[in-house]
Amino acid sequence: MTPTDKHLLAEEQKERDAVEEATGLSAKLIFETIRLEGEEELRRPMRALWWSGLAAGLLISFSVWGEAILRSSLPDGDWRFIVENLGYSLGFVLVILGRMQLFTENTITTVVPVTLCPTWKSFGRTGRLWAVVLAANVTGAFIAAAFLAFTPVMSGPMADAMLALSHHATGMPWAEGLVRGIPAGVLIAALVWMLPQANGSALPLIILITWLIALGDFTHIIAGSVEMAFLMVQGELSLAPAVFRFFLPVLAGNVIGGTAVFTLLTWAQIRPEVEEAKEKRNGRLKT
Repeated sequence: MTPTDKHLLAEEQKERDAVEEATGLSAKLIFETIRLEGEEELRRPMRALWWSGLAAGLLISFSVWGEAILRSSLPDGDWRFIVENLGYSLGFVLVILGRMQLFTENTITTVVPVTLCPTWKSFGRTGRLWAVVLAANVTGAFIAAAFLAFTPVMSGPMADAMLALSHHATGMPWAEGLVRGIPAGVLIAALVWMLPQANGSALPLIILITWLIALGDFTHIIAGSVEMAFLMVQGELSLAPAVFRFFLPVLAGNVIGGTAVFTLLTWAQIRPEVEEAKEKRNGRLKT
């Protein structure tokens, strides 16, 4: 190969790299990235998942705390609702950038491997991870709620604000909580889908998406569990309405939004490409 040929090849490679950088990752590559991440999560020891989920449950409390801080600090006005909901993003920033296990992220991450290999073993692995992470998240939420309720960490106005936020989050009818949980599940799944190509924009992306969840008054099972627990440990909410009016409907809504809506729709759009690549690979193996 002559020096001229090498130079031309190098220029072509530069052009291809520039095009790839400009266009970003394809849907198929994003799907594969999330699949690999999901497989890694499914291989983690249960003990590691538990402690990671517990930490996520503790830190997500800063979403409710952040809202309470802003609500109690800002003057009353029509605009306060918009600003105070920025506080909701705080816990999600800590959890997602800290790479901790949050149940609603797993409604897409660990489901992607199942779409490629829908066996009972795959369903079992995903179900086991969901159960461990959800239990750990809720345990962390209760620990954080007890700390907020029974220590002098919050001022009187801040505690009043958190109480009002908690009553609002858990006081809606079960059907409304379920329906409002669907867009929250979709948005969290969309956030997970966009993060692989966010590069240096991960922080503003997390803030934007989670702020939108708060502005839309959508329900999130783990952040909402902090509010549920805050009322329960103080005797403001009994077990039956907590479980059947709030927890189970919101959980179902988040799962429907994250898995049945977003994950399966994204799989549908790239399935023909995956199957075509699989057929070509099998054809090469036969020849």
